[in-house]
Amino acid sequence: MPSEDARDGALVFIVGVLCFLACLAVVAALAADRAAHGWRSELRGSATVVVRPSANETADAAAARAAEALAGVKGVDEVEALEKEKAEKLLEPWIGRNALPEDVAIPRLVDVELNDEHPASAAALDAALKAAHVDASLDDHSLWLKDVLRAAFLAQVAALAIAALVACAAGAVIAFATRAALQTRGDLVGVLHLAGAEDGYIAGLFQMRFARLAATAGLAGAGGAAVAAALARLVGGGEGLTPVLPVAWSDLLPLLACPPVAGAIAAVTARMTALSLVRSLT
Repeated sequence: MPSEDARDGALVFIVGVLCFLACLAVVAALAADRAAHGWRSELRGSATVVVRPSANETADAAAARAAEALAGVKGVDEVEALEKEKAEKLLEPWIGRNALPEDVAIPRLVDVELNDEHPASAAALDAALKAAHVDASLDDHSLWLKDVLRAAFLAQVAALAIAALVACAAGAVIAFATRAALQTRGDLVGVLHLAGAEDGYIAGLFQMRFARLAATAGLAGAGGAAVAAALARLVGGGEGLTPVLPVAWSDLLPLLACPPVAGAIAAVTARMTALSLVRSLT
């Protein structure tokens, strides 16, 4: 077979773009997994208490009593009663600034930081509030944790599905290129058969050719994806471009597998396609 073909450049470009997209999808899946672990540790390591003042005490006094009661619970590292200004700031996205009259009682929030190794349970925190006769609601973030983990799982599945779909598209491109090359060189296949070459040998020629081209394209695509991921890491710092997808330097290591994986996919696809066509031509 000729060592070069005018169509090789276009094939390398197309497969390289597909490898670039697949590598970006893999990086996104890794970043989504890292973000999910970070959110899970933050949500599991904290709790929020909404304190409602009684008629005979102020909201600040009720929040202070709740914080004092929770501080004595085993497994609690730090407790902070948020001031009224902070509570109002949390309400701004929904009701706007200065939308509430001064005489409206706004519930106070108490932020509870739990011990990383032995965190206090929701039952223990709730029992401490009841023992102190504090009218409060405890949010241990379990509901949010389920939503976060579900969203992260769906993001990972979507990213990996995109990578698999792109790999299938690359295989289809290689199959099309193999079919076109075989049909163009039908006379060459006939001469090889007359010389005693078996179908497996002829298919191996196309297999090695397209495996080499795909590996070259995989190297280019992985390199482009590595540059894009590195820029995201440098521009955004430790959180990447966004906290939703924090990119780490370790995410670049799986990209090293792209050239051999692309070459393997091309080799299998080209051999299967070539064997089928060679047998039909002979």
